[in-house]
Amino acid sequence: VSAPVVVLKVDPEYSEDARKAKYSGSVLLSIVVDTEGRARDVHVVRSLGMGLDEKAAEAVRKWKFKPGMRGGVAVNVRATIEVNFRLL
Repeated sequence: VSAPVVVLKVDPEYSEDARKAKYSGSVLLSIVVDTEGRARDVHVVRSLGMGLDEKAAEAVRKWKFKPGMRGGVAVNVRATIEVNFRLL
């Protein structure tokens, strides 16, 4: 099975609490990329808190993927995504 590939990436927004606290880090998400190239079954594996987990999940749900393939046919594939939050 080939791994899904990100085609369109939407950056997550910072939550107001995290921005005020100058908070940064990364959220680890477990997702299923479906045969249409959409992220489904989004679950937080490693939490960052301060509303950033929700912001990360919201952003990844908007991402578009080239779906994973098996024998030339698109299949559902579980993937792990790390979403980084850094204030500039």
